[in-house]
Amino acid sequence: MNQRGLPSAISASISQLLSHPFRSVLWKSIGLTIVLLIALWWILQALNAAFLLPMLGENSWAATVLVWVLGTGLVLGMGFLVAPVTSVFAGVFLDDIADAVEARHYPQDPAGVSLNLSQSLGITLRFFGLVLLGNFIALLLVLFLGLGVLIFFLLNGYLLGREYFQFAALRHRSVSEVDLLQKQYGLEIFLAGLAIAALLTVPILNLLTPLFAGALMVHIYKNVEAKAQRNGGVSASG
Repeated sequence: MNQRGLPSAISASISQLLSHPFRSVLWKSIGLTIVLLIALWWILQALNAAFLLPMLGENSWAATVLVWVLGTGLVLGMGFLVAPVTSVFAGVFLDDIADAVEARHYPQDPAGVSLNLSQSLGITLRFFGLVLLGNFIALLLVLFLGLGVLIFFLLNGYLLGREYFQFAALRHRSVSEVDLLQKQYGLEIFLAGLAIAALLTVPILNLLTPLFAGALMVHIYKNVEAKAQRNGGVSASG
């Protein structure tokens, strides 16, 4: 089994980002995100027209202000939601990413078993919720303590590393084995999570975060598995 250090794993993941399987997942995820946000926009505008404007009077100054405030808020809010919502949709297709990475870099190893839909949705929804919570906490710490940048990287490095490593490892091992691997090789997984968190901070490029993270953690899992097999700490389950 090939082994890659973290710099090599990052380089290999980046080099594959523009390959066809990755582009396919990206466009599908962005397309679904746009459809969802447009539907959300339409629903909120319909609710505004049906309930709020009649209460204020469509021609009143308050209604005009409300339309502008809601419109601005929706634009800003949807801009903030693009990356996390895209990540949720991309999570549904992460097995395609893992299959492409394993086929290209680890053809001699047994192929991973795709997660069922409930597992994929569970991981991606936990990721979505935890990242939103982590960023909210970081924002509060920025406002009150000035520690937001540090907390952002540490918290997201841990959360992203943990969730995406679970995705990659559960394709090959049981839940109990994955938990043990995370305890034994937590530092390596955390450092990879920091690399993912760094990409998450770059506008536009952060749309690639789930693709990069999925690919990177396949490499990290392979590296961790090779170490575990050498050390005899965890027996492979398939």
